[in-house]
Amino acid sequence: MKKFLALVLAALMVFSLCACGNDDGGSGDEKVIKIGVYEPQTGKNGAGGKQEILGMQYANEKCPTVEIGGETYKVELVYADNESVNEKAVSAATELIAEGVSVVLGSYGSGVSIAASDTFKEAGVPAIGVTCTNPQVTEGNEHYFRICFLDPFQGTVQANFAKDQLKATKVYCLGELGNDYDQGLINYFKEAAEDLDMEVITESFPADNSDFTSYLNNAKKAGAEAIFAPCSIQYAQLIVEQADAQGVEIPLLGSDTWDNNTIVGATVGKSTELYVSTFYAEGGNADFEAGIKEWIKADSKRLENNGGDDMLSAVTVMGYDAYMVAIEAIKAADSADAAAVMAALPGVTYTGISGDISFNDTGDANRDTAYIKTANTETGVWDFVVVQKAA
Repeated sequence: MKKFLALVLAALMVFSLCACGNDDGGSGDEKVIKIGVYEPQTGKNGAGGKQEILGMQYANEKCPTVEIGGETYKVELVYADNESVNEKAVSAATELIAEGVSVVLGSYGSGVSIAASDTFKEAGVPAIGVTCTNPQVTEGNEHYFRICFLDPFQGTVQANFAKDQLKATKVYCLGELGNDYDQGLINYFKEAAEDLDMEVITESFPADNSDFTSYLNNAKKAGAEAIFAPCSIQYAQLIVEQADAQGVEIPLLGSDTWDNNTIVGATVGKSTELYVSTFYAEGGNADFEAGIKEWIKADSKRLENNGGDDMLSAVTVMGYDAYMVAIEAIKAADSADAAAVMAALPGVTYTGISGDISFNDTGDANRDTAYIKTANTETGVWDFVVVQKAA
């Protein structure tokens, strides 16, 4: 369906006007095209959103212009903070649309991506999800694409890892009540785990919870051999710290949101056994990593937004790749018009830092691999464990 609609949109491109023109914020000569950055910079997902943005900013520095119609356009990033809450989604999305963006990148977090989807759709602005893994982001949405793997895949990967590597027969799952990302991923994990003859116990905690003692003790009393908790960075750090304080030595399984330097740092000196599934493992591209780390360290604000050190998060790599995919779509469209960019997106292919990127008929990336990493409690860094497929 997306490919059919892309052809229709392409036929209409000749009647479309360029959305950006000479809007340069002061210079009358420089042509500008705007890319919207729809990411959380505050709230419970703010830390992850800032790291995702770093990748986009680095990409923008490496590729600051694009050729359209034989002319050079400066690429300007326009930001809107969705504050990690669905209630802010529409207003943040509206801010970007009012700025005349040609395409939107984001968001970190599936809930806010789903909540803003109709706003982008009604405005005719395409969006490229970076690490929003819930299937509902793209289902039935011709305007929404994404470059990451999905939760049905990630949940199955984690279930296979728990069965094959941890030899678990009983797993305790914990997520935030009402959170689309948490609950969706737990559901996919449960389905896959039960197919593997594992017993699954599920519980939910209320929003803004800070005490996980009772939940961790429930897992211990139930005889769980692994705890799967696909929640935000804010909660993950508390779970790691409180599990150690309570003497709960059950292996912790975290989803892609746990791939963060503050979380691995929280394991130092503790007896925590922690594994995460993610989109990229450091060491995959030495030249890229050296460059972006130097760039992060060169500015105190960048360093702060990365959690205080130069450890490279997978979401930063994905932010970089998402920007580059947007540039490829703009090149293919040869236009700054949002409809033209949307029409071009289904046919975009790009070899990114995180791997080869192309889209299926739903607009999802053709991804079949996740990386499993474990926290090194002595050095405070991630150690690569295995490349894991769903089967």
